[in-house]
Amino acid sequence: MSYVPRLKKKYREEIKDKLMEQFKYSSIMQVPKLVKVCINQGVGQATQDKKLADIALEEMSLIAGQKAVPTKAKKSVSNFKLREGMTIGARVTLRDERMFEFLDRLITVALPRVRDFRGINDKSFDGRGNYSMGITEQIIFPEIDLDKINKITGMDINIITTAKTDAEALALLKEIGLPFKNQRN
Repeated sequence: MSYVPRLKKKYREEIKDKLMEQFKYSSIMQVPKLVKVCINQGVGQATQDKKLADIALEEMSLIAGQKAVPTKAKKSVSNFKLREGMTIGARVTLRDERMFEFLDRLITVALPRVRDFRGINDKSFDGRGNYSMGITEQIIFPEIDLDKINKITGMDINIITTAKTDAEALALLKEIGLPFKNQRN
């Protein structure tokens, strides 16, 4: 039998039924599910030091378990010493197995390592069932070697779901295990 990530198995066996019951869906196909997780990291100082963009790509690839793609500047801005086509960030989109693996590591290992962690904000939904959060330090991920860090950088994590409303998405993400601050049921 092939390997199934822990969260994917939990979603199939427990979460689907709970959401079906909670929102009284008429069909199992209406139950919201995770589509993808997008991780972005902007490296503003890459205009002065090209190595910073390469380091960001390497770290992002380590964290995601999938090769990161460089983001390029679309326009030249002389005030920022920015040329068109310069690498100014890194991004990666995770789907299916890798997405569940990443979320599992984020929930169980990375988020508890954040200093003074009291939970993530439950108001960062976009109105269409997608959730966004920012991380200020990449060192919370165990894949990052602290000895090789020369600059602490943050990143944005976007979780895209098929939920129609924020309430459905919040219920889905709570069931998956994301630790929200205001636990209102």
